[in-house]
Amino acid sequence: MTKKYEMTIGGKTVTADSYADVRNPANTDEIVGQVPKASAAHLDQAVNAARKAYESWRFSSDADRVAACQAIAKVATDNAEELATLLTKEQGKPLNGLGSRFEMGGCAGWAGYTASLSLPDKVLEESDEKTVIQKRVPLGVVGSITPWNWPVMIAIWHFVPAIRAGNAVVLKPSPYTPLSTLRLIELANETLPAGLLNVVAGGNELGAQLTDHDGIDKLIFTGSIATGKKVMANAAKRVTPVTLELGGNDPGIMLPGTDPAKFVEGLFFGSMINSGQTCGALKRLYVHEDDVDNVANVLAEFSKNIPMGDGMDEASMLGPVQNEMQFKKVSDLVEDARANGGKVIVGGNPPGGPNYFYPVTIVTNVSDGHRLVDEEQFGPVLPIIAYNDVDDAVARANNSLFGLDASVWGEDRDATAAIADRLEAGTVYENKHADIAPHIPMGGIKCSGIGVEFGEEGLAAYTSIKVINKAA
Repeated sequence: MTKKYEMTIGGKTVTADSYADVRNPANTDEIVGQVPKASAAHLDQAVNAARKAYESWRFSSDADRVAACQAIAKVATDNAEELATLLTKEQGKPLNGLGSRFEMGGCAGWAGYTASLSLPDKVLEESDEKTVIQKRVPLGVVGSITPWNWPVMIAIWHFVPAIRAGNAVVLKPSPYTPLSTLRLIELANETLPAGLLNVVAGGNELGAQLTDHDGIDKLIFTGSIATGKKVMANAAKRVTPVTLELGGNDPGIMLPGTDPAKFVEGLFFGSMINSGQTCGALKRLYVHEDDVDNVANVLAEFSKNIPMGDGMDEASMLGPVQNEMQFKKVSDLVEDARANGGKVIVGGNPPGGPNYFYPVTIVTNVSDGHRLVDEEQFGPVLPIIAYNDVDDAVARANNSLFGLDASVWGEDRDATAAIADRLEAGTVYENKHADIAPHIPMGGIKCSGIGVEFGEEGLAAYTSIKVINKAA
């Protein structure tokens, strides 16, 4: 019998009236498990449970908050293999490489590091007349909506700093990849105070209800720009603070004459991490017109040594696209490029069958204005765009509604530094891409988001400033 995964509300297992199948993208005939479909009443129950927990947790000691985050890190570590296996089956990413075991390691690392952060009081003035102290206080109940590409790690990114800052949480995972998150939160609730961390599951309508709920004091969302705008619109009704990480169409610029062989591994995995299904992945590479063929061929040859297959195969390093909608989008963008003169150097022809495998694909002879260049493809496809002037390449890289990450590649470090200063993005890399860490703030500009995550700045986003101003 197919296993049903359940919601956790108020520290207890909660069932639903109906369930949906979650299928393996590497073999869509395989049902991994069943996810509950929460009702509006379930959401109310979760918010009420979080509110009740918050009323005491807001006054918890710093030591208690540290201990809670450390307990979450231990849960992620102790149950890493179970969760990684479940994650691979529902998301498709391989166990090895930059896959599910890597993601679970990230969960433990982020939770553990966040436990070490603090936001101490600041004395703004201490004089004969007065003492003024600035405190950071929790906001209340945090509503979290997570995506399907890194479902467990992004859940950790959302709820661990919320708890560390003194808030309670109601989380809704993506309906495509809910099972590993449901299981993680079930396990975490064995050690956390009841109601501090709640999880409900459902489709887009549940997400809309969460963002429009009057019991939510802070919203954090990772996903598409279109959905992020809806989250922000609902938040605006009650002036609810938001943190939005809304994806990117990250440009990279390779300086003229750069030997791609020196950077091929970084270029490849910077673009193909998680089969390209990463907001901060390299998604369009600008290369001098004299170097395009060489760069494309070096990347194509490198790709032939990277096995793509069922994530449960220990040899696999890349997995399928996660769902049918995204698979069709990736296929459509490549075919649109091909129909408009694009040259497919490698890949471009999915194998077919009951799966969503799409091969690593390198495309040249495309430029700005092609959909493959202008849109976020979110798959294992990299367009290489020719330029003849570096200033023009910078202008074209910046001419986008996205502004999450960018990178510059070259052997002259002074030249790469000069270009890095001119690129418009929340993070700019030199000779690397998609290198994140829990102590480095991450956030986008333009339509790629509002606010930052990670580090002290990310923790502060779950608080408000309270000033105590007292007479001497």
